[in-house]
Amino acid sequence: MLKQSAFAIATIVCVSSAAAQDMQITKNGSRDGMIGSSELFTGTVYVEPVFDNPDPFMVNAGKVTFLPGARSNWHTHPAGQMLIVIEGTGWVQEDGEEKHVMQPGDVIWCPPGVKHWHGATDTTAVTHYAIQQFEDGENVTWMEPVSDEQYAGETE
Repeated sequence: MLKQSAFAIATIVCVSSAAAQDMQITKNGSRDGMIGSSELFTGTVYVEPVFDNPDPFMVNAGKVTFLPGARSNWHTHPAGQMLIVIEGTGWVQEDGEEKHVMQPGDVIWCPPGVKHWHGATDTTAVTHYAIQQFEDGENVTWMEPVSDEQYAGETE
């Protein structure tokens, strides 16, 4: 009997808290995208916001398309970043490590504080969702551009 009572109370609490908010639907095409800043990216990058970080959901996401040769600067995330590749072929690299090919269906976890970059290959475009959590109001620390030599894999 105790298990059923606890379940009933939990159900009432969940239903009550769920009723306090309404579902929100953001229609495809209603979010304005932009060309990525040349201060943060090399080459042509198109960034489309997917969702913001309203309290208590302290996460945001963007759909990012890199044209051939385009890439992010080196950067870190205080709470990590998840990349979900949806089209094309690209590269991702952790500082001091080999670069890796990323393709549709691949999911890349970049742990908190790990310096990395990601982008297209030199001959193919790539699109991924980038999802990152906020910590102390920040979700990314941008650093220096990835040099052409680093991008080509000639140096670390």
